[in-house]
Amino acid sequence: MYLSDLCTRAVVTCGRQASALELARVMRDRHVGDVVIVEDVEGGVRPVGVVTDRDLAVRVMACGIAPEHAVAEDLMHEDVHTAIGSETAYDAIWHMRSHGIRRLPVVDAHGRLVGIVTADDVADLLAQELSALARIAGRQASREQVREAGD
Repeated sequence: MYLSDLCTRAVVTCGRQASALELARVMRDRHVGDVVIVEDVEGGVRPVGVVTDRDLAVRVMACGIAPEHAVAEDLMHEDVHTAIGSETAYDAIWHMRSHGIRRLPVVDAHGRLVGIVTADDVADLLAQELSALARIAGRQASREQVREAGD
């Protein structure tokens, strides 16, 4: 399955100057664990970083930094790794495993954000595929019984 079909298209985004407090509130209100930090480009937005709920806990709260004084630009992972929508779920696994990440922004051929795919999204897809594969054995037995009855 292509990532353009698997990804969540309603990506939660903010700009570089969003405060940690704003990021936390957006995550709470939208029920997500990350915000993709973007900048405007012609025809859309381009991901430039990601801030996770863990970043807020470890890099802001645990350090005693006032959340209204820290901004996304200081917290984001600048080495944002992306995947192109024409890549597959298996490519996403490779990206995630290679870079130790659980969330992967999906972009078009011009680098514009089109969605996000998470490790949970990929795991759900694989579970569905394995479940479908497991049902083959039962269907095979049924087909054999039908053939035997016809002999």
